[in-house]
Amino acid sequence: MPKLKVDGIEVEVPQGATVLQACEAAGKEIPRFCYHERLSIAGNCRMCLVEVKPGPPKPQASCALPAADNQEIRTDSAMVKAAREGVMEFLLINHPLDCPICDQGGECDLQDQSMAYGRGHSRYTENKRAVTEKYMGPIVKTVMTRCIQCTRCVRFAEEVAGVEDIGALYRGENMQITSYLEHAVQSELSGNVVDLCPVGALTSKPYSFEARPWELKKTMAIDVMDAVGTNIRLDARGRQVLRALPRINEDVNEEWAHDKTRHAVDGLIRRRLDRPFVRRDGKLHPATWDEAFDAIAAVAREAGSSVAAVHGDQVDCETIFAAKALLKELGSPLHEGRQTGMDYDVSSLSAVNFNTTIAGIEDADAILLVGTNLRWEAPLVNTRVRKAIKRGAKVFAIGPETDLTYKAEWLGTDLSLLGDLPEAAAKAFADAKAPAVIVGGAALKGGHGAALALADKLNLVRTLEDGTAWNGFNVLHMAASRMGSLLLGFTSKGGVGELVAAEPKLVFFLGADEVDHQAFGSAFKVFIGHHGDAGAHHADVILPGAAFSEKPGTYVNLEGRVQRGDRAVFPPGDAREDWAILRALSERIGHTLPFDSFAELRAAMFSDTPALAQEGLATLEWNPPALDAAASGAISGYPITDFYLTNAICRASPTMQRCSAEIVHGQDFAEAAE
Repeated sequence: MPKLKVDGIEVEVPQGATVLQACEAAGKEIPRFCYHERLSIAGNCRMCLVEVKPGPPKPQASCALPAADNQEIRTDSAMVKAAREGVMEFLLINHPLDCPICDQGGECDLQDQSMAYGRGHSRYTENKRAVTEKYMGPIVKTVMTRCIQCTRCVRFAEEVAGVEDIGALYRGENMQITSYLEHAVQSELSGNVVDLCPVGALTSKPYSFEARPWELKKTMAIDVMDAVGTNIRLDARGRQVLRALPRINEDVNEEWAHDKTRHAVDGLIRRRLDRPFVRRDGKLHPATWDEAFDAIAAVAREAGSSVAAVHGDQVDCETIFAAKALLKELGSPLHEGRQTGMDYDVSSLSAVNFNTTIAGIEDADAILLVGTNLRWEAPLVNTRVRKAIKRGAKVFAIGPETDLTYKAEWLGTDLSLLGDLPEAAAKAFADAKAPAVIVGGAALKGGHGAALALADKLNLVRTLEDGTAWNGFNVLHMAASRMGSLLLGFTSKGGVGELVAAEPKLVFFLGADEVDHQAFGSAFKVFIGHHGDAGAHHADVILPGAAFSEKPGTYVNLEGRVQRGDRAVFPPGDAREDWAILRALSERIGHTLPFDSFAELRAAMFSDTPALAQEGLATLEWNPPALDAAASGAISGYPITDFYLTNAICRASPTMQRCSAEIVHGQDFAEAAE
């Protein structure tokens, strides 16, 4: 490990570290525009100049210079100061003086660094270069005159997103960054280039001219658009969430977020349910809370224990626990969270968990994808698989061929392949030190047992050479509420089908819009949710609930990681938090739940399910059930057919509707200049 001095401070850094990393290890701030910790080194902005001895008598770019023994680095010498001022002066030669109207103002690297390291004035008196705007789709707005060609966006698109849609045209002072043919960037991760851009050349189109950063209240939350559990920050002004940004969590989402996470927030203020409704004479009419509760109580008295509940994909654990407690008071075991009809075995949660962990999948050297379009079902797990491939992993897949942004060897669509892998795949797994299988929703129903048998056959659960435990069996969930629901036991052995067969007289739908409501026939349907989507259309009574941004909640992601989010804004109108609705309703129907506050509810939930009390990975012992290992039948398609319209919030979002029309369905949108 190299030892060197930085401004007189001796530091020791790992082999292969750069001088920039050594300077940061010594506590020195090094300005940079092109360098980013998660991207390859470009070395083209020259802002990170330092003085290095031994070496030539000129400043050197620290981001591309390997750290070596006995180096002496100066970050504060007169030479370095003059060099950085000169670089900043050149970078600002063509930059427009539009900070007052730039969306990046207040959180702009160029602004900050020009104040800290610039001259404070310019000697340049020539005309500035102007560059035409480029079209990059509904997510990214361009002001390319600001661009300094740091190429962060180009490297992100190629290396992380795996979609080489952004690149450079021309050379020298004529260079321009653009999306080829100026079509929408065909990536579900395109919004990350806005965070990466250090100068405001790429900004958020939906958020454009909405607010300044100092106006916004910032709240730590958990994303519910998929089961990854992306850590996010919700920025709100007044009672409206204006944007969602990712927070750094190396174990979950690193510092990325997909476009649904970022831009579905404009659906939070549209199509909202903000008052109770009761159906009379076939039509829904606005009602008071008392009228709605009276209508439900009248049915509940007749129904007795003939009651069922189905929850949706975005429900928090507290709501699920309260609903289960209410059904227990009513004497009913009919509850289910797998609203689309899946009924796989849940007797052992480790058998339906992402056991390798999201970060751990990077260490796999042979990966088999079974019935999953990982790019749409969990984009931030897909980026981890890309990193595994860069480390030498081989990827095989069973299912209809699709573009995963990387090369995979497609073995076919028949689930019987699980019992007899082709020779190339069998050899790769036999030679693998850390093999992994990822089972998706398209294969879970018919291939769960065969995949578990494969876990034994391929020895997926083992101890690695370095002594660490390895479990390569993974199930990929797509719903933010799924693992929390399974931990709380909100399941029925036959899934939703068992509930339908029981013919309940009263059914509660907790944000469940994807379930087949008509299958419940003449049952009295109560919808507790936040958007006027399919669930509200079929309901006999609507009770307006809170969206994920409007309540504190506990969520468990696909790897069994317990996380908590806070309330960013309050629900609109007469809407209330879901648990409070269930508590008030329980009192009205004569089965009062034993908690009066959110704190009491959470304490009761922790007592019932201790795994939810501690944030972090829940301990799930590997104890797979004995299931039928036979599997046959072809995988005809994947559960997600439109990435941008998977839930009620997305369907209410104009941005997501535009993304769906343009990126998924290829619809053309003429720009004003056309």
